[in-house]
Amino acid sequence: MADDKEREGPDITVAEFHKKIKDAFEVFDHEANNTVDVREIGTIIRSLGCCPSEGELHDLIAEVEEEEPTGYIRFEKFLPVMTEVLLERRYRPIPEDILLRAFEVLDPSKRGFLLKEELIKYMTEEGEPFSQEEMEEMLSAAIDPESNSVHYKDYIAMMVIDES
Repeated sequence: MADDKEREGPDITVAEFHKKIKDAFEVFDHEANNTVDVREIGTIIRSLGCCPSEGELHDLIAEVEEEEPTGYIRFEKFLPVMTEVLLERRYRPIPEDILLRAFEVLDPSKRGFLLKEELIKYMTEEGEPFSQEEMEEMLSAAIDPESNSVHYKDYIAMMVIDES
């Protein structure tokens, strides 16, 4: 497969990307018929190390859906689109230093933490607001139950994906 060799990145071949994509897809292919519920696509994409915004995820889904949406995504439509996303390194996670600066902007007193109420306000009322489910998921991972706050340096260290 000379074509695959020409398009491989420095560390990973197209065939290896295909295997990762297939493995991730199969986790949610409960009927073993090469389809997954469209609502699982975001989870599959994120499991592959991509972090698209909700708008970007919506665009990706539109790209892999059937012309007449059925509520299911077929593997043969998902594979080429996701392979291209991975090869182009799209939707990369935000680097640790940028996340830290974002939290520091929300913490002008430089306390090193945000109160739970402050975090909820920022995450649900500013920018692309979190859904209730996203907010609950973040709080379950981020909040220190003793202080009812987020020590953001610890939270960032936990969130960041090591790409080495």
